Amino acid sequence: MTVHDKFLALGTHYGKVYLLDVQGNITQKFDISPVKINQISLDESGEHMGVCSEDGKVQVFGLYSGEEFHETFDCPIKIIAVHPHFVRSSCKQFVTGGKKLLLFERSWMSRWKSSVLHEGEGNIRSVKWRGHLIAWANNMGVKIFDITSKQRITNVPRDDISLRPDMYPCSLCWKDSVTLIIGWGPSVKICSVKERHASEMRDLPSRYVEIVSQFETEFYISGLAPLCDQLVVLSYVKEVSEKTEREYCTRPRLDIIQPLSETCEEISSDALTVRGFQENECRDYHLEYSEGESLFYIVSPRDVVVAKERDQDDHIDWLLEKKKYEEALMAAEISQKNIKRHKILDIGLAYINHLVEKGEYDIAARKCQKILGKNAALWEYEVYKFKEIGQLKAISPYLPRGDPVLKPLIYEMILHEFLESDYEGFATLIREWPGDLYNNSVIVQAVRDHLKKDSQNRTLLKTLAELYTYDKNYGNALEIYLTLRHKDVFQLIHKHNLFSSIKDKIVLLMDFDSEKAVDMLLDNEDKISIKKVVEELEDRPELQHVYLHKLFKRDHHKGQRYHEKQISLYAEFDRPNLLPFLRDSIHCPLEKALEICQQRNFVEETVYLLSRMGNSRSALKMIMEELHDVDKAIDFAKEQDDGELWEDLILYSIDKPPFITGLLNNIGTHVDPILLIHRIKEGMEIPNLRDSLVKILQDYNLQILLREGCKKILVADSLSLLKKMHRTQMKGILVDEENICESCLSPILPSDAAKPFSVVVFHCRHMFHKECLPMTSMNSPVQFCNICSAKHRGPGSAILEMKK
Repeated sequence: MTVHDKFLALGTHYGKVYLLDVQGNITQKFDISPVKINQISLDESGEHMGVCSEDGKVQVFGLYSGEEFHETFDCPIKIIAVHPHFVRSSCKQFVTGGKKLLLFERSWMSRWKSSVLHEGEGNIRSVKWRGHLIAWANNMGVKIFDITSKQRITNVPRDDISLRPDMYPCSLCWKDSVTLIIGWGPSVKICSVKERHASEMRDLPSRYVEIVSQFETEFYISGLAPLCDQLVVLSYVKEVSEKTEREYCTRPRLDIIQPLSETCEEISSDALTVRGFQENECRDYHLEYSEGESLFYIVSPRDVVVAKERDQDDHIDWLLEKKKYEEALMAAEISQKNIKRHKILDIGLAYINHLVEKGEYDIAARKCQKILGKNAALWEYEVYKFKEIGQLKAISPYLPRGDPVLKPLIYEMILHEFLESDYEGFATLIREWPGDLYNNSVIVQAVRDHLKKDSQNRTLLKTLAELYTYDKNYGNALEIYLTLRHKDVFQLIHKHNLFSSIKDKIVLLMDFDSEKAVDMLLDNEDKISIKKVVEELEDRPELQHVYLHKLFKRDHHKGQRYHEKQISLYAEFDRPNLLPFLRDSIHCPLEKALEICQQRNFVEETVYLLSRMGNSRSALKMIMEELHDVDKAIDFAKEQDDGELWEDLILYSIDKPPFITGLLNNIGTHVDPILLIHRIKEGMEIPNLRDSLVKILQDYNLQILLREGCKKILVADSLSLLKKMHRTQMKGILVDEENICESCLSPILPSDAAKPFSVVVFHCRHMFHKECLPMTSMNSPVQFCNICSAKHRGPGSAILEMKK
């Protein structure tokens, strides 16, 4: 048997040769001999075939031409190999092997001549021709012949001579034009043909062979073939029976091994099922391969098995068979350019179905996103499948919401499913899904129907408000938000400019969150006026106060018409801020404020109002009589800085020793303490009098020291500035043709330098012709700059008079 990319040539025991295609169909048949066909050989083109048979016949002929060679020998011819390029006229060569190895060549007269390449070492068992190299095996080993130089370049001896060469024949195959793989018994050798350096040749061949890898296997080799950097090995295996302790033949194996330098690594191993393997021997199996198609043919006496390298489709088939759908999907995605029989979508759909069958609905729904992608029809089909098994909730989080968009009915169906059983889930979908995915009015009506059964359900009410918002029915949405006191109510008002809708809902907004409500109302005065807000809050004075107070803090003048009202509001709800309000407001009616403060007995506020109205003596009297606080009275007197008030304060305090102590401690810088000390009655016991007097003296000494220090600083600064002014005035001032007279505006220097002239220059740098200045009087002989004097800058006296 031999193999070509296009067909398989198979010889029989009855002298016939069949050409079969890859599917095993017979395409051609040749009657060669009445006896067994020993060997078939094809050239690389597949157009010429060489056949040898048991009766010694050798034929080389063209499959598609009339070219033919016949020869009959007196002994069986076991081997034949035609030149790989036999189709070329210069390569009409072939070799045959029996007792000797013969080379046949066609001469220029179209005659064939033969020459012996080798003999005397037993039968030729195997021949392989690649390029210009012929390799053959006999009983002693393997030889390689260079057809170009007509030299044998190596001899690789047989390792195990105990094995019969006819029972365990040698297997040869060329990996490429310089690499020969030899398998004999359990041994494998990889030989590389190399060029010999010119300096080493002498009488040696120009090429030599180096064994680059050699290792032993646990089986006998029936055939070899290369597969990238690995080897495909047809293995003949014998095992020992545990019962009879005899060897028996097992099924042949097709192994893939990775050769190493001195050993090998098994990549995969497959046992082959062939008929009659129990009776077969190592020599009964043959391995041929097709380089172009990566097909491997295993021939046994009864069967021909075709093997091919597993591709990604085969791998995916195996994964699907083992129900490893996720791995199959991943493999298909990685190799999508190389797979031919599978589609990623089909694998994905099978994976989804598998997950659903296992009850892993959430995982199946999640995988839909990746597998279904943008195929809307498939999405809708899967949604209905999930509906049939009651698992719409599982697929809802993964439905597409933009590209693609499914039919509204799909989304409505899922929303109804949640509305019937899970209000929170329904609310989540309404928040997450854009409102244009479904018919909003249908969902609104469904929610309202459910609210008839449970009218206080906050989740449904909030969701209904969101639906109203999607539908731009902001009024209804706002009403629900206010009822629920929902935090988004202010955002809704701002976002959709609903200020016209809240004019009658101000109290509700203030009750919900007065601070946010007031800020919003004040920020939008142009949309809801201050007057409208105050009117709406008329029945809720505490809220009215909150609004007006914040308005006043922002602007003291905007709400001036309500300042009178605010006095009562502050007095009722916020007394701590009443006094700051009275101090900051210039629009507050003082009489009304005084009346309210006196009615409520607000002493501090009354004192402030009395002082502001000019009645400081009454205010001081109230502090002394009502508050009994000498420190506050002293502070008040300091603020007013009125001598009469100090006199009243001294008169009121003169019979009260604690008050006298307070005055002595504080009035030293405002009133002469002697006035107070002279009025103290003899014999009156005053607490801490000694300390108070010491403090008065210390304060006096401190004042003296401060005055002296200030005087020294003032004198030093004056002297420094005087020196600086003197240095400045001593400097010269440049006068040139560009300067002008500030009076007549003509150049200050004459155009004719020979003429006499007189110029006056002031310290302020203004310049005048002397004749342009007014005459000095007898009372004040000093001249001054007219310009600086007119601008009230002080007189600028002349510093220089130039004459010529």
